Amino acid sequence: MAFTSYHFILFCALLLSISSYCIGQNSSQTKALILAVKKDSTTLQYITQIGQRTPLVPIKLTIHLGGQTLWVDCENGYVSSTYRPALCGSTQCTIAKVNTCGNCSTSAPKIGCNNNACYNTPENPFIKTLYSGGEINEDVLSIQSTDGSNPGKFVKIPSFIFTCVPTFLTEGLASGVKGTVGLGRNRIALPSQLAEIFSFPRKFAVCLSSSTQSSGIIIFGDGMMLPKIDVSKDLIFTPLITNPFGTGSVPFLNEPSSEYFIGVKSIRVSGKTVTINKKLLGIDKRGDGGTKISTGTPYSILESSIYDVVTKAFIDELSNTTRVAAVAPFETCFSSKSVGSTRVGPAVPTIDLVLQTTRVYWRIFGANSMVKVSQDVICLGFVNGGIKPTTSIVIGGYQLEDNLLQFDLAKSTLGFSSSLLFHQTTCANFNFTTKA
Repeated sequence: MAFTSYHFILFCALLLSISSYCIGQNSSQTKALILAVKKDSTTLQYITQIGQRTPLVPIKLTIHLGGQTLWVDCENGYVSSTYRPALCGSTQCTIAKVNTCGNCSTSAPKIGCNNNACYNTPENPFIKTLYSGGEINEDVLSIQSTDGSNPGKFVKIPSFIFTCVPTFLTEGLASGVKGTVGLGRNRIALPSQLAEIFSFPRKFAVCLSSSTQSSGIIIFGDGMMLPKIDVSKDLIFTPLITNPFGTGSVPFLNEPSSEYFIGVKSIRVSGKTVTINKKLLGIDKRGDGGTKISTGTPYSILESSIYDVVTKAFIDELSNTTRVAAVAPFETCFSSKSVGSTRVGPAVPTIDLVLQTTRVYWRIFGANSMVKVSQDVICLGFVNGGIKPTTSIVIGGYQLEDNLLQFDLAKSTLGFSSSLLFHQTTCANFNFTTKA
């Protein structure tokens, strides 16, 4: 049976009897929404929690910045009275831009396996695995609102599009996590769906905490203030670049990548430009090369020749600092006793990712470049990506921590702050206590 406007109104009326909020597709009451995000100490993944299903169940999910969809394990314990599969040719399938349809291969249809359903290809970037049979579905989703500096009420979305997957795709995720939240550039990723439903701008801000004890935040829509500080006024902007080809674990060459690429033109270490093969910094006709931002890897990864020149320049600037043995996955390590400290971390050379002009650059200070691996050892937190990786530079999670990033999908721009430690604040300073 088609889900008509009459059914939508009836459904909202039922929800209102058990919830403080029910939103419609043209709701203008909510200006911004938030997710609290905490770093998992074991996997170094960034974890959030979203309410889903009827009755509502809190679901732990890993953040996948470039992910195409919110996907959930539907094989193990998914129960909901409001779950609906998206049938082939439906509006939901059109929005998801999928043309693959099929029938359930089991003896009888069930949640996550229905006849005449449409499918997409969700990815688990942590085990580099794609699943081609992800079924498109709809269900209730609950997420918290905000005025930009204080959290508000939770709102319910009665028809949120997501993907069902088998349990095996959750391998490698943090303990208790049931799927991933895709924040990528396509229409069924979380930012675009929320913007469409609530009629707010297609943009979101990410502020990941460096602490495993405190939460960072993702804000969808307008409003990015930390307590008493509007860091957004100091953002530097650079264009987001569209990679014309998919760049997941198994790239699909018939669709643009949903991931976030920026145009790094050169790299400076302590203000001095290092010599790099410029072809590696561009994206070639196969979609290889370039620079992307990813929460799918804990530390930044550099193509081998780029890694070699950056680390050599870094070591040369620290000629009076004591080197120690490498500690995997890092190759360049020092005695912490021979390195001083500053407001923005260890006193080491800055690393600049130079963007559209020499005056526009993302500066990485010691807090984001050096990793404390033991009481006496710190290592340069960049990993050698080898020869001919798909992407030449991947800016990983550690380098994003305590930096405010604003992804504006409508304008195709990235705003970035560099380290918030300069502002004497961190990404853990947002108040998650609901305002009375």
